[in-house]
Amino acid sequence: MGWLDKLLGGAQAPAPDPAPAGAGADAAAFDPAELDAAWYRWLASASPPRATQQIEGRILDELARLAQSPVAGAALVPRVPEIIPQLMRTLRSDDMNAAELSRQLSADTVLVAEVYREANRPAYLPRYHAGPPVDSIQGAIMLLGQNGMRMLLARVAFRPIVSMQNGRLARRVAPIIWRQSEKSALAASLLAPGLRANAFEAYLAGLMENVGLVVAMRVVDQACSDDALPWSDPFIAGLFAQARILSARIAALWDFPETVVEAIAGAGQPDAPPLAQALALGDRLARLRMLVDAAKFADDDPFVVAGLDDKALAVFDKLRDEEEDEI
Repeated sequence: MGWLDKLLGGAQAPAPDPAPAGAGADAAAFDPAELDAAWYRWLASASPPRATQQIEGRILDELARLAQSPVAGAALVPRVPEIIPQLMRTLRSDDMNAAELSRQLSADTVLVAEVYREANRPAYLPRYHAGPPVDSIQGAIMLLGQNGMRMLLARVAFRPIVSMQNGRLARRVAPIIWRQSEKSALAASLLAPGLRANAFEAYLAGLMENVGLVVAMRVVDQACSDDALPWSDPFIAGLFAQARILSARIAALWDFPETVVEAIAGAGQPDAPPLAQALALGDRLARLRMLVDAAKFADDDPFVVAGLDDKALAVFDKLRDEEEDEI
Protein backbone atom coordinates (compact mmCIF):
# COMPACT_ATOMS: atom_id res chain seq x y z
CA MET A 1 0.00 0.00 0.00
CA GLY A 2 1.49 3.40 -1.02
CA TRP A 3 1.77 6.56 1.03
CA LEU A 4 -1.40 8.05 -0.40
CA ASP A 5 -3.31 4.85 0.38
CA LYS A 6 -2.17 5.17 3.97
CA LEU A 7 -3.16 8.82 4.04
CA LEU A 8 -6.69 8.00 2.93
CA GLY A 9 -6.94 5.19 5.45
CA GLY A 10 -8.71 2.78 3.09
CA ALA A 11 -12.14 4.19 3.92
CA GLN A 12 -14.90 3.01 1.62
CA ALA A 13 -17.27 5.60 0.18
CA PRO A 14 -21.01 4.85 0.50
CA ALA A 15 -23.11 3.92 -2.51
CA PRO A 16 -23.70 6.70 -5.08
CA ASP A 17 -26.87 8.67 -5.47
CA PRO A 18 -29.05 7.40 -8.33
CA ALA A 19 -28.82 10.68 -10.28
CA PRO A 20 -25.22 12.02 -10.46
CA ALA A 21 -24.57 15.74 -10.80
CA GLY A 22 -24.48 16.93 -14.38
CA ALA A 23 -26.37 13.96 -15.77
CA GLY A 24 -29.42 15.89 -16.93
CA ALA A 25 -31.88 14.89 -19.61
CA ASP A 26 -29.77 16.62 -22.29
CA ALA A 27 -26.52 14.88 -21.33
CA ALA A 28 -26.52 12.93 -24.61
CA ALA A 29 -26.13 16.23 -26.49
CA PHE A 30 -22.60 16.61 -25.12
CA ASP A 31 -19.87 15.20 -27.36
CA PRO A 32 -16.58 14.54 -25.49
CA ALA A 33 -14.68 14.25 -28.78
CA GLU A 34 -15.79 17.75 -29.73
CA LEU A 35 -14.47 19.12 -26.45
CA ASP A 36 -11.18 17.23 -26.88
CA ALA A 37 -10.75 18.81 -30.31
CA ALA A 38 -11.61 22.33 -29.13
CA TRP A 39 -9.33 21.99 -26.10
CA TYR A 40 -6.33 20.60 -28.02
CA ARG A 41 -6.57 23.12 -30.83
CA TRP A 42 -6.76 26.00 -28.37
CA LEU A 43 -3.72 24.63 -26.54
CA ALA A 44 -1.73 24.06 -29.72
CA SER A 45 -2.84 27.30 -31.43
CA ALA A 46 -1.10 26.07 -34.55
CA SER A 47 -1.13 27.73 -37.93
CA PRO A 48 -0.21 25.90 -41.14
CA PRO A 49 1.92 23.97 -41.94
CA ARG A 50 0.53 20.99 -40.05
CA ALA A 51 2.18 17.67 -39.36
CA THR A 52 1.73 14.82 -41.80
CA GLN A 53 -0.26 11.67 -41.05
CA GLN A 54 3.02 9.77 -40.85
CA ILE A 55 4.27 12.01 -38.04
CA GLU A 56 0.92 11.78 -36.26
CA GLY A 57 1.12 8.00 -36.47
CA ARG A 58 4.66 7.97 -35.07
CA ILE A 59 3.58 10.12 -32.11
CA LEU A 60 0.64 7.85 -31.29
CA ASP A 61 2.85 4.77 -31.62
CA GLU A 62 5.36 6.27 -29.20
CA LEU A 63 2.63 7.12 -26.69
CA ALA A 64 1.33 3.55 -26.92
CA ARG A 65 4.85 2.30 -26.24
CA LEU A 66 5.20 4.57 -23.23
CA ALA A 67 1.85 3.37 -21.90
CA GLN A 68 3.25 -0.16 -21.98
CA SER A 69 6.40 1.07 -20.19
CA PRO A 70 5.18 3.75 -17.75
CA VAL A 71 8.64 4.01 -16.16
CA ALA A 72 9.87 5.55 -19.42
CA GLY A 73 6.90 7.93 -19.55
CA ALA A 74 7.33 8.92 -15.90
CA ALA A 75 10.96 9.78 -16.63
CA LEU A 76 9.74 12.69 -18.77
CA VAL A 77 8.21 14.49 -15.76
CA PRO A 78 9.62 15.32 -12.30
CA ARG A 79 8.72 13.11 -9.33
CA VAL A 80 6.79 14.18 -6.22
CA PRO A 81 9.23 15.86 -3.75
CA GLU A 82 10.30 13.53 -0.93
CA ILE A 83 9.08 15.84 1.82
CA ILE A 84 5.47 15.64 0.63
CA PRO A 85 4.83 11.98 1.64
CA GLN A 86 6.27 12.73 5.10
CA LEU A 87 3.93 15.67 5.55
CA MET A 88 0.98 13.71 4.21
CA ARG A 89 1.59 10.95 6.75
CA THR A 90 1.40 13.54 9.54
CA LEU A 91 -1.89 14.79 8.10
CA ARG A 92 -3.30 11.24 7.94
CA SER A 93 -4.13 11.26 11.63
CA ASP A 94 -7.57 12.58 12.57
CA ASP A 95 -5.86 14.26 15.52
CA MET A 96 -3.55 16.51 13.50
CA ASN A 97 -0.51 17.74 15.44
CA ALA A 98 0.04 21.34 14.31
CA ALA A 99 3.34 21.62 16.20
CA GLU A 100 4.81 18.53 14.53
CA LEU A 101 3.55 19.61 11.14
CA SER A 102 5.02 23.10 11.51
CA ARG A 103 8.37 21.54 12.49
CA GLN A 104 8.38 19.44 9.32
CA LEU A 105 7.26 22.35 7.16
CA SER A 106 10.05 24.59 8.45
CA ALA A 107 12.54 22.47 6.47
CA ASP A 108 11.08 23.79 3.19
CA THR A 109 10.82 27.57 2.83
CA VAL A 110 8.71 27.26 -0.33
CA LEU A 111 6.09 25.25 1.55
CA VAL A 112 6.11 27.71 4.44
CA ALA A 113 5.47 30.58 2.02
CA GLU A 114 2.61 28.65 0.38
CA VAL A 115 0.96 27.95 3.74
CA TYR A 116 1.15 31.63 4.76
CA ARG A 117 -0.20 32.76 1.39
CA GLU A 118 -3.08 30.28 1.53
CA ALA A 119 -4.03 31.12 5.12
CA ASN A 120 -4.21 34.83 4.34
CA ARG A 121 -6.59 34.46 1.41
CA PRO A 122 -10.12 35.85 1.86
CA ALA A 123 -11.47 32.31 1.61
CA TYR A 124 -10.05 31.54 5.05
CA LEU A 125 -9.93 34.84 6.93
CA PRO A 126 -13.29 35.81 8.47
CA ARG A 127 -15.06 38.64 6.68
CA TYR A 128 -14.86 40.74 9.83
CA HIS A 129 -11.10 40.20 10.19
CA ALA A 130 -9.44 43.63 10.23
CA GLY A 131 -6.24 42.81 12.05
CA PRO A 132 -2.77 41.91 10.76
CA PRO A 133 -2.31 38.89 8.48
CA VAL A 134 -1.69 35.45 9.94
CA ASP A 135 2.04 35.42 10.77
CA SER A 136 2.45 32.18 12.73
CA ILE A 137 2.96 28.91 10.90
CA GLN A 138 1.04 27.02 13.57
CA GLY A 139 -1.76 29.57 13.38
CA ALA A 140 -1.85 29.18 9.61
CA ILE A 141 -2.02 25.39 9.88
CA MET A 142 -4.86 25.54 12.39
CA LEU A 143 -6.76 28.03 10.21
CA LEU A 144 -6.44 25.87 7.08
CA GLY A 145 -7.37 22.68 8.90
CA GLN A 146 -6.56 19.12 7.94
CA ASN A 147 -8.41 19.05 4.63
CA GLY A 148 -7.10 22.45 3.57
CA MET A 149 -3.54 21.38 4.32
CA ARG A 150 -3.97 18.12 2.42
CA MET A 151 -5.12 19.91 -0.72
CA LEU A 152 -2.49 22.62 -0.40
CA LEU A 153 0.33 20.08 -0.14
CA ALA A 154 -1.07 18.10 -3.06
CA ARG A 155 -1.06 21.24 -5.23
CA VAL A 156 2.49 22.15 -4.21
CA ALA A 157 3.64 18.60 -4.94
CA PHE A 158 2.10 18.50 -8.40
CA ARG A 159 2.96 21.99 -9.64
CA PRO A 160 6.52 21.19 -10.79
CA ILE A 161 5.40 17.89 -12.30
CA VAL A 162 3.13 19.66 -14.77
CA SER A 163 4.58 23.14 -15.13
CA MET A 164 8.38 22.66 -15.36
CA GLN A 165 8.83 21.37 -18.91
CA ASN A 166 11.22 21.69 -21.84
CA GLY A 167 10.37 21.80 -25.51
CA ARG A 168 8.65 24.45 -27.61
CA LEU A 169 5.09 23.17 -27.25
CA ALA A 170 5.33 21.62 -23.78
CA ARG A 171 6.91 24.73 -22.28
CA ARG A 172 4.17 26.94 -23.71
CA VAL A 173 1.16 24.80 -22.82
CA ALA A 174 2.32 23.33 -19.47
CA PRO A 175 1.19 26.36 -17.39
CA ILE A 176 -2.24 26.19 -19.08
CA ILE A 177 -2.51 22.46 -18.46
CA TRP A 178 -1.54 23.01 -14.82
CA ARG A 179 -4.20 25.67 -14.36
CA GLN A 180 -6.79 23.36 -15.89
CA SER A 181 -5.62 20.57 -13.57
CA GLU A 182 -6.16 22.82 -10.54
CA LYS A 183 -9.63 23.71 -11.73
CA SER A 184 -10.46 20.10 -12.54
CA ALA A 185 -9.27 18.99 -9.08
CA LEU A 186 -11.38 21.64 -7.38
CA ALA A 187 -14.44 20.85 -9.48
CA ALA A 188 -14.12 17.09 -8.96
CA SER A 189 -13.75 17.54 -5.19
CA LEU A 190 -16.88 19.72 -5.07
CA LEU A 191 -18.88 17.22 -7.14
CA ALA A 192 -17.67 14.12 -5.29
CA PRO A 193 -19.91 14.36 -2.19
CA GLY A 194 -23.03 14.40 -4.36
CA LEU A 195 -21.83 11.17 -5.94
CA ARG A 196 -20.88 9.66 -2.57
CA ALA A 197 -17.21 9.64 -3.60
CA ASN A 198 -14.19 10.72 -1.55
CA ALA A 199 -13.54 14.44 -2.12
CA PHE A 200 -9.79 14.27 -1.50
CA GLU A 201 -9.37 11.28 -3.82
CA ALA A 202 -11.26 13.29 -6.45
CA TYR A 203 -8.89 16.22 -5.87
CA LEU A 204 -5.83 13.99 -6.30
CA ALA A 205 -7.27 12.42 -9.44
CA GLY A 206 -7.88 15.88 -10.92
CA LEU A 207 -4.28 16.92 -10.29
CA MET A 208 -2.90 13.65 -11.66
CA GLU A 209 -5.06 13.14 -14.75
CA ASN A 210 -3.02 15.44 -17.03
CA VAL A 211 0.44 14.04 -16.32
CA GLY A 212 0.08 11.78 -19.36
CA LEU A 213 -0.96 14.77 -21.48
CA VAL A 214 2.21 16.64 -20.47
CA VAL A 215 4.25 13.59 -21.49
CA ALA A 216 2.33 13.57 -24.80
CA MET A 217 3.27 17.19 -25.44
CA ARG A 218 6.92 16.30 -24.84
CA VAL A 219 6.59 13.51 -27.42
CA VAL A 220 5.00 15.92 -29.92
CA ASP A 221 7.96 18.27 -29.43
CA GLN A 222 10.40 15.45 -30.08
CA ALA A 223 8.59 14.36 -33.26
CA CYS A 224 7.96 17.83 -34.71
CA SER A 225 11.23 19.64 -35.19
CA ASP A 226 9.70 22.46 -37.26
CA ASP A 227 6.61 24.63 -36.75
CA ALA A 228 4.21 21.93 -38.00
CA LEU A 229 1.96 20.35 -35.36
CA PRO A 230 -0.51 17.45 -35.47
CA TRP A 231 -4.07 18.62 -36.08
CA SER A 232 -6.38 15.90 -37.39
CA ASP A 233 -9.45 14.63 -35.53
CA PRO A 234 -8.20 11.00 -35.43
CA PHE A 235 -4.89 12.17 -33.98
CA ILE A 236 -6.58 14.24 -31.27
CA ALA A 237 -8.82 11.31 -30.30
CA GLY A 238 -5.82 9.00 -30.09
CA LEU A 239 -3.74 11.54 -28.20
CA PHE A 240 -6.25 11.95 -25.37
CA ALA A 241 -6.95 8.22 -25.17
CA GLN A 242 -3.26 7.37 -24.87
CA ALA A 243 -2.59 10.28 -22.48
CA ARG A 244 -5.31 9.04 -20.11
CA ILE A 245 -3.91 5.49 -20.13
CA LEU A 246 -0.45 6.86 -19.46
CA SER A 247 -1.68 9.07 -16.58
CA ALA A 248 -3.34 6.07 -14.94
CA ARG A 249 -0.28 3.86 -15.31
CA ILE A 250 2.09 6.52 -13.96
CA ALA A 251 -0.30 7.01 -11.03
CA ALA A 252 -0.09 3.28 -10.32
CA LEU A 253 3.70 3.41 -10.65
CA TRP A 254 3.78 6.23 -8.08
CA ASP A 255 1.69 4.20 -5.59
CA PHE A 256 -1.48 6.25 -5.83
CA PRO A 257 -4.59 4.63 -4.30
CA GLU A 258 -6.16 2.08 -6.60
CA THR A 259 -9.42 4.04 -6.57
CA VAL A 260 -7.62 7.10 -7.98
CA VAL A 261 -5.91 5.03 -10.68
CA GLU A 262 -9.23 3.46 -11.65
CA ALA A 263 -10.94 6.86 -11.73
CA ILE A 264 -8.35 8.27 -14.13
CA ALA A 265 -8.52 5.20 -16.38
CA GLY A 266 -12.32 5.03 -16.33
CA ALA A 267 -13.33 8.69 -16.51
CA GLY A 268 -15.85 9.19 -19.28
CA GLN A 269 -16.59 5.47 -19.68
CA PRO A 270 -20.15 4.09 -19.42
CA ASP A 271 -21.05 2.79 -15.96
CA ALA A 272 -17.90 4.35 -14.48
CA PRO A 273 -17.58 4.29 -10.66
CA PRO A 274 -18.62 7.45 -8.74
CA LEU A 275 -15.06 8.79 -8.42
CA ALA A 276 -14.53 8.48 -12.17
CA GLN A 277 -17.85 10.25 -12.79
CA ALA A 278 -16.78 13.15 -10.56
CA LEU A 279 -13.43 13.34 -12.34
CA ALA A 280 -14.94 13.25 -15.83
CA LEU A 281 -17.42 16.01 -15.08
CA GLY A 282 -14.82 18.08 -13.20
CA ASP A 283 -12.42 17.80 -16.14
CA ARG A 284 -15.17 18.81 -18.55
CA LEU A 285 -16.18 21.84 -16.48
CA ALA A 286 -12.57 22.96 -16.04
CA ARG A 287 -11.82 22.80 -19.77
CA LEU A 288 -15.04 24.58 -20.68
CA ARG A 289 -14.40 27.25 -18.05
CA MET A 290 -11.00 28.04 -19.53
CA LEU A 291 -12.34 28.08 -23.09
CA VAL A 292 -15.14 30.44 -22.04
CA ASP A 293 -12.73 32.68 -20.12
CA ALA A 294 -10.56 32.79 -23.26
CA ALA A 295 -13.64 34.00 -25.22
CA LYS A 296 -13.77 30.85 -27.36
CA PHE A 297 -17.38 30.23 -26.30
CA ALA A 298 -20.11 32.16 -24.53
CA ASP A 299 -21.22 31.14 -21.03
CA ASP A 300 -24.62 30.07 -22.35
CA ASP A 301 -23.46 28.41 -25.57
CA PRO A 302 -25.37 25.12 -26.03
CA PHE A 303 -22.02 23.35 -26.42
CA VAL A 304 -21.04 24.58 -22.95
CA VAL A 305 -24.24 23.97 -20.98
CA ALA A 306 -25.55 20.79 -22.66
CA GLY A 307 -26.76 18.34 -20.04
CA LEU A 308 -25.47 20.28 -17.02
CA ASP A 309 -27.77 20.46 -14.00
CA ASP A 310 -27.90 23.34 -11.51
CA LYS A 311 -25.19 21.89 -9.27
CA ALA A 312 -22.78 21.38 -12.16
CA LEU A 313 -23.49 24.90 -13.43
CA ALA A 314 -22.80 26.29 -9.95
CA VAL A 315 -19.40 24.56 -9.92
CA PHE A 316 -18.74 25.82 -13.46
CA ASP A 317 -19.43 29.36 -12.27
CA LYS A 318 -17.13 28.88 -9.26
CA LEU A 319 -14.22 28.14 -11.59
CA ARG A 320 -14.19 31.62 -13.11
CA ASP A 321 -10.68 33.06 -13.47
CA GLU A 322 -11.52 36.24 -11.61
CA GLU A 323 -12.34 34.23 -8.50
CA GLU A 324 -9.77 32.61 -6.27
CA ASP A 325 -10.20 28.86 -6.02
CA GLU A 326 -11.46 27.92 -2.60
CA ILE A 327 -10.78 24.61 -0.91
